Amino acid sequence: MGATKTDHFTERQNQIAMLAKALGHPARVAIVEYLMSVDTCICGDIVNVLPLAQPTVSQHLKELKNAGVIKGTIEGTSICYCIDESALDMLKSYFSVITTSLLKKKYSCC
Repeated sequence: MGATKTDHFTERQNQIAMLAKALGHPARVAIVEYLMSVDTCICGDIVNVLPLAQPTVSQHLKELKNAGVIKGTIEGTSICYCIDESALDMLKSYFSVITTSLLKKKYSCC
């Protein structure tokens, strides 16, 4: 069986790309911002703060969870979500490296 295109990149590159793709929709950005604004895991409130139907919110939550941006724990009949800080640490590290590299170049292109 042939290699997939992602096999040609490092694990870190694939992880960053997966995180970026998960954050590539405004509804998902809104969900992350909402989860960051509260001090606890959220079970059912997310649907109430977004202008989207419950199945649509569930699909966005699933994408964020699959990418590792959020964590979900089952409490009774609902799933409670919170930010997975390790994913944000990975993004922070990635953008820190980019920023540092650009500052060292001290020239503009284009």
